[in-house]
Amino acid sequence: MSNSDAKAGRPLSPHLQIYRWPITMTMSILHRVTGMALYFGTLLLAWWLIAAAAGPAYFDVANAVFGSWIGRLVLFGYSWALIHHLLGGLRHFVWDFGAGFSKSARDNLAYANIIASAILTVLVWVVGLLLH
Repeated sequence: MSNSDAKAGRPLSPHLQIYRWPITMTMSILHRVTGMALYFGTLLLAWWLIAAAAGPAYFDVANAVFGSWIGRLVLFGYSWALIHHLLGGLRHFVWDFGAGFSKSARDNLAYANIIASAILTVLVWVVGLLLH
């Protein structure tokens, strides 16, 4: 048997089709992605504030963009990213104290981060829309 035959029969690992990402790995990637998304959202927030300072005409344009369905969707995503990233930071803060390092605690914190960020985002939007 040649060396190339042995290599051809060996499976390549890990395949994305069969490899199951642990929840902590998914949360780590999501924490980085939400951090990058916050840069974009902060630019939008700066644009809105600059438009407010520039005068009513510019502010009306910015409000029209943010008031459209796509603008509200972007704002919803930004608020979720902000809350999710905040809760991820709190999760890291717990680890800084040396707590929550067991597998079950890590997984529970990760799931709590996902669930709490979704609930808090919806809650913030419901309260905001009711006060509007």
